[in-house]
Formats: sequence, C-alpha cells, structure tokens
Amino acid sequence: MSMHLSAQTWMRPEPLSVTLARLQRLGYSSVELAGEPEWYPIPETRKLLQEYGIRCWGTVTIQTGARDLTAADPQDRRNTVIYMKQVVSICAELGGEIVTVVPGRVGKTVATATAEEEWRWAVDGLREVAAFAKEYNIRIGLEPLNRFETHFLNRTDQALALADEVGLDCGIAFDPFHVALEEKDLYAAMKACGSRMVDFHVADNNRLAAGDGAFDWPKIVATLKEIGYRGGLTFEAMPPVDRSPLGNFGRTQLQISPVDAPAGQLQFILDHGSGVLSNQYYTGLLERTAATLRPLLA
Repeated sequence: MSMHLSAQTWMRPEPLSVTLARLQRLGYSSVELAGEPEWYPIPETRKLLQEYGIRCWGTVTIQTGARDLTAADPQDRRNTVIYMKQVVSICAELGGEIVTVVPGRVGKTVATATAEEEWRWAVDGLREVAAFAKEYNIRIGLEPLNRFETHFLNRTDQALALADEVGLDCGIAFDPFHVALEEKDLYAAMKACGSRMVDFHVADNNRLAAGDGAFDWPKIVATLKEIGYRGGLTFEAMPPVDRSPLGNFGRTQLQISPVDAPAGQLQFILDHGSGVLSNQYYTGLLERTAATLRPLLA
C-alpha cells in the first residue's frame, strides 16, 4: 500500500458504519481500528469494510485499566500479552498490515518497579507479541508518547533501542504530536526511524486537524517520502474542549445528546481528550486534515 489517508476510530463512539461512511465521503482509503475485540466482530466488520470500500490498515492497542507490559503484577503483564495478541489477530483476520503498540498503560507517569525491571518485562512481552505477529506477516510499531501520558518510552531513540532488543522486524509508530514535545528536531527523528517507521499518526502540534497548528506539513510529508514511507497517514486528532465562554462553555465542540458507548471507551476519551466531540465538529477535523494532506500526496 502506498502513502494514503487513514484514520483511527477510538476518538468518537459511534457505529462503525457511520465512521466508514464519513471516511469514504471525505476520500480516506483505510482505517486503523481500536484494539477492542468485542467492538469489531470479524464477519460484520469485514462486510462493512467491503461495503464502504475502506481497507483495514491496522489496529492499535488501547492501554487502559490493567493493560501494561511494565506492570509490577506478573498476571497483569501476562494478560496484556494475551490482549495484544488478540489485537494482532483482529488485524490479521481483517487483512491489515500493522499494529501500533504502546507498551505501558496510557496515563501511567510513575514507575511501579525499577527501570531495569520495566525494560526487561517490556522486551519479553513484546518479543512474544512480535513473534506472533510475524507469523501473520504483520509488523508491530512501538509508539513513544509524551512525558505527560507515560513515563516509559518518550523519544524515538528510546523506541528504536527497545525495538532493537525485541528484534523480529519490530518498528516504530511515529506520532508528531507526542514526538515534538520530546525531540530537539522532529525531522531528524523521522529520518532516524527510516524504513523502520511502521505507522504515522496525524494531528497538529495542538492535536487539532492537520493545518490548524504550527507543523510544517509539506516538510513532514516530504521527509516521509525521503525515507520511503509507504503507509497510512492516520488521523488521530483529539482537541482539548474549550469550556470557556469563547467556546460557548464546550457546546461548540461537544456532543450534547447522550452518548451510547462502552464505559471504558468513554473514560479513555475523558482522560485523554476531555470530551465526546459532536459529529459536525469531528467531521470538520477530518475534512480539514484531508484538505491539508491530499495535495501533498500527489
């Protein structure tokens, strides 16, 4: 697959048919599904992907609750490996190519063991997951997050070092929103990943739509072309909600009607995005992102 527009699904609770119809209408080619097996029954999901002409680019681990390869509790680590294999299985059964993996629990910013122990546990768990993925010709990409969302794996050099120890063609999932907070040079970090870049998440420096912040998207896409990246530019915008009078106390962005979604998904959004966005506002983010990036892919 060549470089193309893709989108993640965790940011807004809605039926997959709604998500895929929107992506089709806006010219997106693929989707990266949230790693929640019960949300995406394989036969139904495969049928919807075919109906809307959207490919499964991959899946992403949703690191909530006790999902944590760096957990002090060995049973939590074991359960996390089992869960990550399930996320790989979803990807394989739907014809996907990559799985984005965050090793620790998102939001865990204080270690629960020594640094050496956490590193060893992460290597051991990821080796098992990567070996399983390799059986299905799927690449896993380790995603560094900023220091306010994890204490473990913040920079690309750290992620590359971890991937080196894991082996098995383990790569990097690159998210410039996170990386720009931690790296001296965003473009040097991209080039350091080179052919090991497995996925590229898209949001501007303020986590708004591409083009609504300070990132130089022509330079970003040119750098991706330079390193030979041929995967998804995967939309993952999640703006902060403006709860001041300037944003009509949140009503400009938020869905006002009750939200029908699993409690875990709602909590993840509240913790990391601060609110469920309205269909109109969310669609606008995807539309502006496509308008910014599509001309650069020509």
